[in-house]
Amino acid sequence: MNRMTVTAVLALVLSLHAPPIIGRQADGDDWVRYGGAPGETRYSPLDEIDDGNVGRLGLLWSLDVGPGGGNQEATPLERNGVLYSITNWSVVFAVDARTGEELWRWDPEVNRMAVRPKICCGVVNRGLALFEDLVIAPIIDGRLHALDADTGRPVWEARVGYPQEWATITIAPRIAGDKVIVGVSGGDRPMRGYFDASDARTGRRAWRFYTVPGNPADGFENDAMRMAADTWGGNWWQYGGGGAVWDAIAYDPDENLVYVGTGNAEPWTEIWRGATGLDNLFACAVIAVDADTGEYRWHYQFIPNDNWDYDSVQQLMLADLVIDGRERQVLMQANKNAFFYVIDRVTGAFISAEPFARATWASGIDYETGRPVVHPEAFYDTETSVTISPGPGGAHNWSPMSINPDTGLVYIPTTTRSSFTFQAVEEFDPVPGQTTGTARPATAENPIDDLPAVGPEPVDGPRSGALVAWDPVAQTMAWRRPGGGGIGGGTLSTAGNLVFQVVNDGTLRAWSADAGDLLLEVDTNLGGGMGPPITYLVDGRQHVTLMGGIGQVGDENVIGDTGNRTPPRMMTFVLDGDAPIPEGVEPEDADEDAPEAEPVDN
Repeated sequence: MNRMTVTAVLALVLSLHAPPIIGRQADGDDWVRYGGAPGETRYSPLDEIDDGNVGRLGLLWSLDVGPGGGNQEATPLERNGVLYSITNWSVVFAVDARTGEELWRWDPEVNRMAVRPKICCGVVNRGLALFEDLVIAPIIDGRLHALDADTGRPVWEARVGYPQEWATITIAPRIAGDKVIVGVSGGDRPMRGYFDASDARTGRRAWRFYTVPGNPADGFENDAMRMAADTWGGNWWQYGGGGAVWDAIAYDPDENLVYVGTGNAEPWTEIWRGATGLDNLFACAVIAVDADTGEYRWHYQFIPNDNWDYDSVQQLMLADLVIDGRERQVLMQANKNAFFYVIDRVTGAFISAEPFARATWASGIDYETGRPVVHPEAFYDTETSVTISPGPGGAHNWSPMSINPDTGLVYIPTTTRSSFTFQAVEEFDPVPGQTTGTARPATAENPIDDLPAVGPEPVDGPRSGALVAWDPVAQTMAWRRPGGGGIGGGTLSTAGNLVFQVVNDGTLRAWSADAGDLLLEVDTNLGGGMGPPITYLVDGRQHVTLMGGIGQVGDENVIGDTGNRTPPRMMTFVLDGDAPIPEGVEPEDADEDAPEAEPVDN
């Protein structure tokens, strides 16, 4: 492989542009966006809590946030001492960050019985957006609401998708200028992916961008769809095509570009999509569009002709890096497929990519073309099966990574070892909601299970999760520590030389950002269903807040009741906090007949 030579980190300037719509944020004191900054960096300049005193971190307060029945994956937002968050069933609430007192609550009253079977893949909600005095709330059944930030009263309602058409919302909206950007879930369902921009003050749709082409007989919405249609075959539109937008959105206010990561092609197997060897744009890609008009600017496809459910909706992080002595405006992604990508965010040009975890589907990335070098044996059909790493859960999924400008490192929650055996079904007669086109366990007489691997060796032990500190310029691993994984929890980096990590077993950890020394470990007793942490300043005191827990649906007639589990909670920590951590429900005390929580990746 003609690998590009890169220098050590010379400089890294994060995209911490002044927020275009919330003038009350000052010096990083608040956490007003899903990713912290417009560049989705999850870095905070706060340093009251640092590598010398983080061991004194203790609980200030905790709050039970209501019935669960799924993972609490939301990133809370904080502004002026008020926390805003949302539960897995889209119930929005506001909390006094000083005391943990709930200020208001608004329930969209989702028809849970009808909607749950339509959702792919799990009852989750990853967060909110703030615009002026509005809280923008995504509702899992396809609605988008704006609520008054002071009272919780609805201001406007919009419809983004319909569960009857397999379109639901689990993504956190993003603000781009005066617009709200939101995409739809629905991977592994017969739906066509898209994302919308709505006027943040009124909810009126400004534009919609489809991520895969529709039926050519209906015409194409734009030249981008006409171009994409040339990369599909057969009657792909009968199964929707895929390309769901369920996690990754970033905004560059300087370029006025919105970047969106897209999900897998549907169905998974190329032979059931109509024609083999075609790229299937814009599935498994990042698309850049004009924030004002939704007009296509460029794309980069991470996995042409995806056959392995390698959604490319993982976090898109924006930064300015010096590579080979030249400052580059880049977009970075730790992809599900185990490769860490650096892309020019102005032009979409490929810069570099190297494996941060074990991969057998490809031997690397061709630096001349930016395309993966896929093992021919990685493709499967009705008579052949192959075991591929990573599996559909990915080396890195939705669990947020973070970056630190002092170390120049990106901190990636990683699953270092996973695999899946693929074989195409003999006849593709999709059941609604089950349209992958694969069978497992595979039944081929001569299965392939020993493809050569690239990337770091997996961590030792029965659990394969790890926190990986990655140098995005040199494309090498600086350090790695066991614990965590690509799904659940997440990271936050601060100017105190810290990386806070929430592990999906309910553990809060703090590592030194430079050396990876473990400085703090707290068992929250939540047990699972964890969301990522945030940090902010109230009355001159730095706070760290997270959500987690699974609980039960709260209605025995609702499909998927997960039984007697620790109720979902919001928890806030400060230096010398001395509140007792509430007890959890021990696994042996839980309902033995309750199903395990779903491993969510959509």
